[in-house]
Amino acid sequence: MIKTKILALLVVAGFLGGCENMTTGQKGALTGAALGTGIAAVAGGSFGAVVGAGLIGGAAGYITGSAIGDNR
Repeated sequence: MIKTKILALLVVAGFLGGCENMTTGQKGALTGAALGTGIAAVAGGSFGAVVGAGLIGGAAGYITGSAIGDNR
């Protein structure tokens, strides 16, 4: 039940956030956080693990997205 709520919240946030005027780093952070949270939720992690995976995924996505944006 919690997994479904978290996933639904991520989908809604993605639609409401819009990515049109975001930098490459911000897009990477959003994608990384969504993937980290989603994977941890599907794997059955505790709430702390899900949040931690989202934070780590967001940080990794931001770093990667910023590096890609700097190369353009």
